[in-house]
Amino acid sequence: MRSPALRYLLARLDLDPVAPGVFRDPGGDDPLHRLFGGEVAAQALVAMGRTVAADRPVHSLHTRFVRPGRTGVPIELHVTTVKEGRGFDLRSVELRQDGKLILTATASFQLPEPGPRYPDPAPAAIDPETLPRWEDRFGDRRDRLSPLWTRSRPIDLRYVDPPPPLDPTLRDRPRRGQTTLVRADGPLPDDPLLHAAAVVYASDMTLLETALLPLGVVYADGEFDGVSLDHTMWFHRPPRADRWLRYEQTAEVMTGARGLASGRLSDENGELVVTVVQEGLLRPTGGAGSWLAGTAADRTMPGERR
Repeated sequence: MRSPALRYLLARLDLDPVAPGVFRDPGGDDPLHRLFGGEVAAQALVAMGRTVAADRPVHSLHTRFVRPGRTGVPIELHVTTVKEGRGFDLRSVELRQDGKLILTATASFQLPEPGPRYPDPAPAAIDPETLPRWEDRFGDRRDRLSPLWTRSRPIDLRYVDPPPPLDPTLRDRPRRGQTTLVRADGPLPDDPLLHAAAVVYASDMTLLETALLPLGVVYADGEFDGVSLDHTMWFHRPPRADRWLRYEQTAEVMTGARGLASGRLSDENGELVVTVVQEGLLRPTGGAGSWLAGTAADRTMPGERR
């Protein structure tokens, strides 16, 4: 059975066609005041995908977040056909609220063709039933966390490592990566585009916090404000989002108040399905905390020259 949060997401992805290449989402009643980036990126992919033949699955998505979107406000999605090729179709889309641009994206779709392959090294299996759900991790921490963490989500996300938003060991033992397991919180229709869109949503849930890991920052302490700038994905195989995907994430670099993190999503057979790279704006808030209170040397990321 689908969770209420997953039903809400599917409703947001059921875009209304209002003209050739133009779609509309009337806006939902999400309690958050700002739209989640993964949700609007998923809508962008669906809008572009609906203008492409069903036998051409997406193989790459490049998203640029222009300004924050607001919940409860209609979104218009304008798709442009950039290329119609024998093997590849290319689309671009603009998402607007009240006439203001909030997101731009391009996506490429490929007619499947044979080619050489090589096996991926299969990681050790992890039993998701041994790991607590998202709500169980954060449901009793409403005094410290925003609704972004404490509310139910359409993706069943399970941390394999200690969750960075509340991990006090990060202060003394910073790390460069984390692993989660993700799956849609209920069955999805047999529509490859919707499965890809659900993976877009899931891929945006924890990458920004990953970029801060080497700083030893406990995200819930409010030392940083963060927002996604751009999000790029390569789909190596059509994903099945209602089955468990292992999400290995790595912090790559922090510079110019921008953090870059990468991710690899593998299926239950250990095959690499999707590769993700995201850059986010991460600014210190000026609040109390060990990161701002420390010396300049203390604040240097591991691996950087001092």
